[in-house]
Amino acid sequence: MAVRVGWICLLVVSAGILGFGVVLAVAPPAGDGALYRADGLASCGLGLFGALISVVPFRRRERWAWFVLWFYPLFWLAHLVFGLPPGKDHVHQVVFIALSLAGLLLPMRMFFGGTAGVGRAPSQPGGVGEDTGRS
Repeated sequence: MAVRVGWICLLVVSAGILGFGVVLAVAPPAGDGALYRADGLASCGLGLFGALISVVPFRRRERWAWFVLWFYPLFWLAHLVFGLPPGKDHVHQVVFIALSLAGLLLPMRMFFGGTAGVGRAPSQPGGVGEDTGRS
């Protein structure tokens, strides 16, 4: 249940970033439209990558996905601390920080507990960093 809540929280954060990117790419604010569109497309990519990592390897309890998704709370914390866009109210940034932290901390025991790394543990053949002899 904790992993399910976790990946759903992280998927919501991904959807928020993806949605912002689509809006920015389709209807950039007045000014340098090309730069805003490029930022929007980059945000779309970040949202899609996060969504895919949340839905596939994170649900499989692959530890690397748990580590990679720590980008989200750090990303939103930087936005909050440095007053970065989108928006000026920063409420969404606090919500996304809380969601991403909940998504990572609630299932932490599933990734690092006694049965952690269910996907492919390093002790199993074909695990992370292990040479299987196949090319």
